[in-house]
Amino acid sequence: MTGKLTYVIAEAGVNHNGSIEMALQLVDEAVRAGADAVKFQTFKAANLVSKKALKADYQLKTTDQGESQYEMIRKLELNAGDHRRLIDHCQKKGIQFLSTPFDLESADLLIEEFDIPKLKVSSGDLTNAPLLLRLAQSQKPIILSTGMSTLEEVREALGVIAFGYLKPKSAKPSKSECQAVLQSEAAQTILKSKVTLLHCTTEYPAPFVDVNLRAMDTMRENFGLKTGFSDHTAGIAIPIAAVARGAEVIEKHFTLDRNLPGPDHKASLEPAELTAMIKAIREVEVSLGSSVKAPSPSEMKNIAIARRSLVAACEIKKGEAYTIENLAVKRPGNGIAPILFWECLGKVAPRDFKPDELIEL
Repeated sequence: MTGKLTYVIAEAGVNHNGSIEMALQLVDEAVRAGADAVKFQTFKAANLVSKKALKADYQLKTTDQGESQYEMIRKLELNAGDHRRLIDHCQKKGIQFLSTPFDLESADLLIEEFDIPKLKVSSGDLTNAPLLLRLAQSQKPIILSTGMSTLEEVREALGVIAFGYLKPKSAKPSKSECQAVLQSEAAQTILKSKVTLLHCTTEYPAPFVDVNLRAMDTMRENFGLKTGFSDHTAGIAIPIAAVARGAEVIEKHFTLDRNLPGPDHKASLEPAELTAMIKAIREVEVSLGSSVKAPSPSEMKNIAIARRSLVAACEIKKGEAYTIENLAVKRPGNGIAPILFWECLGKVAPRDFKPDELIEL
């Protein structure tokens, strides 16, 4: 992660529409917005979906209803050469390149050929044990989205990941063996150092009523891992709220233009909105500050101006006792604090005081 509190992933995904030039533009916009990373998707359509697979409802609304999911996905592939151009461009621009592999061949491309620094798993692959195992065997950090899952399914996925991190590649995994490994101290240690869980609602756009940000807290409490939020809601309010709730990673789809054809554009931010979201996140993370309740440096100069002191309500002669009638509470606050009002009653004035003059003991 960066030195910032929140690692912001600008999710370009497939919003390049299969055009490398558009993909490069997306990198530039992510840089302009201040994102820490820009993320794409790496897949072979033939390895990802069958030729008869149906589209999701949101895809039917945003793409040609006459084409299959396979046909739609096939047009959105980026080849190895495209990946190299994107990686080089990201390095030149000073932003981290990330991509989500959707099949074993794509995982090998990202791990072996491009050696990308960390791996992102989509919610749809939380139960894809062979892919999880391969990614963990790379020993790279993993960011795991958990949309559509139960807590137990997240636990099962973590078992596979722990097995991949800790066991030799020759070891034969099983569901029970993976869960046994998960219970070990070594597994807990390596997962804490390498795995981040992202709460997510897998709908585009996700209804606010279904977001359930508190589930992010539940995962943190149950697994003791870094947590974040992959957002599919409209607008920027929810990722900002997630940061205030402790998200260490935010992922959000963005596009060059929400009116472009393609499955994900409609549920994505445009560049100006991405910039506004990241600006707000940076303001929130700074504002979280310290848990210590004490005057901040910027407040100190205002204490004397905003607070009050005990002053003479009328002329008070030396030797006269302070009473409710001859004491008042007024600004400035550089005298005796009114919290001591009752302790001052009955005390004797050490000298003469004029009205509004700060009293002394």
